[in-house]
Amino acid sequence: MASRILANLIVAGGSVIVRAAATAWRQAVVNGQRSGITPESLKNAAAASKQMNLEEAYKILGADSNAGIEEVMKRYAHLMQQNEKHGSFYLQSKVYRAKERIEQEVQEQHGGQ
Repeated sequence: MASRILANLIVAGGSVIVRAAATAWRQAVVNGQRSGITPESLKNAAAASKQMNLEEAYKILGADSNAGIEEVMKRYAHLMQQNEKHGSFYLQSKVYRAKERIEQEVQEQHGGQ
């Protein structure tokens, strides 16, 4: 008998929480539409905040911001080779993302000219 009451209580409590979450979600969507925020703009803002900036990329690779792509690739290769000896996945990913960000910038510059 007690287990039946407990089960009913859990189901009732769960349905209240689900309804409250659904109502909050609908209200958030309405508020977002009123302020002109679209799901695409939220996704773009989240992606932009996660992207490494160019200055940070050059600092990670230890290169000057005026360095050419050859210098960047040389430093990238050196850091990856050093990392193979010591094996830090975190450092390896930071170095790779830095190189990737600089390559992206170079590609945008050549595409814009």
